[in-house]
Amino acid sequence: MPDTPQEYKESAMVRFLRATEVDTRLLGMIGALLLIWLGFHFYGHFVNGYGAFLTPRNLWNLSVQTSSIAVMATGMVLVIVTRHIDLSVGSLLGFSAMIMGVMQVWVLPQYLGLGHPAIWPITVVVGITFGAMVGAFQGFLIAYLDIPAFIVTLGGLLIWRGASYLVARGETIAPVDPTFALIGGGPHGTIGATGSWILGIIVCLGIVFLLLSGRRQRKKFNFPTRPLWAEFLLAGVGVSFVLGAVMVMNAYPWPKGIVKKYAAANNIEVPAEGLFISHGFAIPILVAIAVGIAMTFLATRTRFGRYVFAIGGNPEAAELAGINTKKMTMLIFALMGALTGVAAVIASARLKSATLALGQFDELYVIAAAVIGGTSFAGGIGTIYGAILGALVMQSLQSGMVLIGFDASIQQMVVGGVLVVAVFLDNLYRRNSV
Repeated sequence: MPDTPQEYKESAMVRFLRATEVDTRLLGMIGALLLIWLGFHFYGHFVNGYGAFLTPRNLWNLSVQTSSIAVMATGMVLVIVTRHIDLSVGSLLGFSAMIMGVMQVWVLPQYLGLGHPAIWPITVVVGITFGAMVGAFQGFLIAYLDIPAFIVTLGGLLIWRGASYLVARGETIAPVDPTFALIGGGPHGTIGATGSWILGIIVCLGIVFLLLSGRRQRKKFNFPTRPLWAEFLLAGVGVSFVLGAVMVMNAYPWPKGIVKKYAAANNIEVPAEGLFISHGFAIPILVAIAVGIAMTFLATRTRFGRYVFAIGGNPEAAELAGINTKKMTMLIFALMGALTGVAAVIASARLKSATLALGQFDELYVIAAAVIGGTSFAGGIGTIYGAILGALVMQSLQSGMVLIGFDASIQQMVVGGVLVVAVFLDNLYRRNSV
């Protein structure tokens, strides 16, 4: 029996973490995120008399703003895990957006006709394919010509930003195809209250199924299983989080002006108290979730993912084991480029245009999101869900600073400081875990 109450508390916490198998870094990130949210919210109460951060409107906007960064952060995890870096993602996002803007505004309407239904899918395919090709080219230079990733992608940062200017001659390309614009969210770019509840219930059933399936597999192969109370706790927390997210997304209504136009177009009588139409989950959020699930499966359930972490853990041993490290490096950067293309679709659709400012400084947020999420610059360690949570942390900081009126210069200083602290904490964590 423990000698002191302090020893009892520590041993109880250790037993709890061991039983639930919860990642301590994940708990730390969730705690940091809650502190950021509560801090900005109560700061608003103190200064302005009301808190604007923890409101359905701000949380909905925050989730949409996080989507493009989260998509790129999932790819950056694999890049950093293999001991590389990609500084070009922000510029490549801007260039891909420019290419897509040119395609749907200047090129395709001449051949297909203005408003043709094939314009937006062709544009999306071109943007993602172009991003993958650029990523593969940079990966080729890194893998087969032995040019350091830092130099190649630093050059890409400058080249693709300059190329964006040349393609559009410095102009803003607008307006984008109306269907393409829905991918960026907005009142019409959502799935509504009913769709959100259906999605939430499906996700809840998926959580329960995964826990039951995992427990069944462990018993089948005689692996240790979690206690039943831990299984119920994890299921309860997961289901509560999903249902809470659905309630928050559905609590944010359409603006009154858009509601009036919608009601007039559909011959709906607006009552005196107004008509409440929920946004629900925005399409960018669904895209980010789908990418996160696909990348998690790729990283943890496929040979490709095992090779990535093997290369990051020990490149020489991986090569001796028969892994084609050069080909893998090129594929990883091609994947990073494709995900940057997906993020470009979200960013340009959300803005409903392609501008030179798109993607500026995004490379900092993407790298910081991956590192805050637990991806180690030493290689071999990283999680997709951690990077997505890291993206939410970074975007929460930026959104909160905008709400309380911080200058853009201060925002950049905070981002830089957070990145340095995150690397320091990563080194400290690895040192103590050895």
